[in-house]
Amino acid sequence: MKNHSTRKAKSNRLMNHYPAWKYVVLVTTLIILALSAIPTWYGEQPSIQLTTASNPSLNSVVELNRYLEHQNIDVEEITQTGDKMTLVFDSESSQTKAREALDELIRAGDSITFSYVSVAPKWFTDFGFNPIKLGLDLRGGVQFLLNVDVDKAFEEQRNTIVDEVRDALRQDRIRGVKFNKVGVDGFELSSKSPEALSAASTFIKSNYAGWDVKRHSDSLTIQPSPQNKAEFQSITLQQNLKIMRGRIEELGITEALVQRQGEHSIRIELPGVQDPSQAKNVIGATASLAFHEAKMESEGMSGADMVLKDNNGQNVVLTRRPVLTGEHIVNARAGVDKMGFSEVNISLDHAGGKLMSDFSGKHIGKPMATVYREYTTNARGETERSEKVISVATIQSQLGSQFRITGAGSMDEAQQLALLLRAGSLTAPVTIVEERTIGASLGAENIQNGFAALALGMGLTLTFMALWYRRLGWVANVALLANMTCLLGLIALLPGAVLTLPGIAGLVLTVGMAVDTNVLIFERIRDKLAEGRTFAQSIDLGFSSAISTILDANITTMITAVILYSIGNGPIQGFALTLGLGLLTSMFTGVFASRAIINAVWGRDSRRDVRV
Repeated sequence: MKNHSTRKAKSNRLMNHYPAWKYVVLVTTLIILALSAIPTWYGEQPSIQLTTASNPSLNSVVELNRYLEHQNIDVEEITQTGDKMTLVFDSESSQTKAREALDELIRAGDSITFSYVSVAPKWFTDFGFNPIKLGLDLRGGVQFLLNVDVDKAFEEQRNTIVDEVRDALRQDRIRGVKFNKVGVDGFELSSKSPEALSAASTFIKSNYAGWDVKRHSDSLTIQPSPQNKAEFQSITLQQNLKIMRGRIEELGITEALVQRQGEHSIRIELPGVQDPSQAKNVIGATASLAFHEAKMESEGMSGADMVLKDNNGQNVVLTRRPVLTGEHIVNARAGVDKMGFSEVNISLDHAGGKLMSDFSGKHIGKPMATVYREYTTNARGETERSEKVISVATIQSQLGSQFRITGAGSMDEAQQLALLLRAGSLTAPVTIVEERTIGASLGAENIQNGFAALALGMGLTLTFMALWYRRLGWVANVALLANMTCLLGLIALLPGAVLTLPGIAGLVLTVGMAVDTNVLIFERIRDKLAEGRTFAQSIDLGFSSAISTILDANITTMITAVILYSIGNGPIQGFALTLGLGLLTSMFTGVFASRAIINAVWGRDSRRDVRV
């Protein structure tokens, strides 16, 4: 009888017992996520990061502070680490004023970046713990919605193909061929010569597999296939997204969001930016450069040539096909030449360097023109292209991957052009169709109201659980507090995660879901006690019987969260993110942490009858 009682007690103790390694995992996870969540409560301050190689005005903390004081700009702190200076401000307005003042000191090779620094002790940052990134509706800033004119890009590609077909036929000495545009993306080639039509058809099929050729009696109709158009649209959007991200980086904005919206649109969010003028000029700009062979007056003009105006309004005859386009430019910096005029120093990639080297080597002593191209939107909302020659220079020697151009205008215009060239030329023109500005004060108000709602919801929930479930209620309350800590820490740890106002709504919803897990478990425990089982058995059976219901409910909600995140954008994604992560932390704290606490407090005394 004694042995039977001993085995029964041992069995009961093991029934609600966690091995030591589970407690180690639980405590370690809670500590890491708590440390990750702490910097968020300290908050952030706007700052500017300056990186310079050899600029005395920017290398000295004393000189820099004196300069900003002279501009009536208050700086809370300036720190220097090597060639990097960090300036901390008390508001975004001071940050913006300082950026405008520092632009006058920037030289080639210097960089300036908008950012935010954590107010938490420095050792948090040293260990990689940073505050949660805030979205546009919480931090304030600017949002742009851009429409990408894919049809215009396809029209440009169609024109390029027409020029290449015309050149190929001319090289084969085939004459009497006419070209006519068909719609936005197609063209028609007509000739009375069957040999000309056959030659053109063979050339197009050999070099442009995505274009359909239909033969008629005395003409060819060439149009892109539906698959080609779909692929072109997708590639164009992706390239424009990449270029937009590069332009944002050149502006020095590190927390921007650039993503596709719909079939032809790009949405850009710039948190913390209160002066959208510079960002608008760069984001919406579609300027690019191209280098063309310029014709001498004695050479005359052929069908493969075009005429453009230069800065003085004079006509310049150029070959229609460019020698080199802006897509080969990898770097561009504005500077001043020996005469004091602005210039742009250009660096090309390997392929561009070879093209320039081959062309210039064969055309020494002949002129080459730099053409500035820009897209604008007219009063009818249609995209128009304007081109002008900004310089014509005689090639004195063979050029390589690095050279310079002049004629870009003032120094500010040269710097703007250099920025656009560094960030890349858009493959399709864009139009800003919507612009929204959210003030920093409104963002702060959203944060205050959102977290006030969260605090109210948590307070009422904690009170209800403590009164209704009494001794087990405080277990649920500890688990709920741990859940919110883990959720905030997890959001801060995930790269790319951004907290928005709907995201705070997701936090409030998580409070209810987290408690719901404990409610299911505690009600099952009550049911087992009502059946006359011991407290130890009720705990074990209550957790095991409730887990399947909890999993079913959380999995179905997780599916919804994943769908919202996949097809939504901006605020919807923010809500889906906190909802999905909240499900994970609720399961972790509601099941694992709650069971660990109950096991630690009541698991050793399996015979004790405790009312819940």
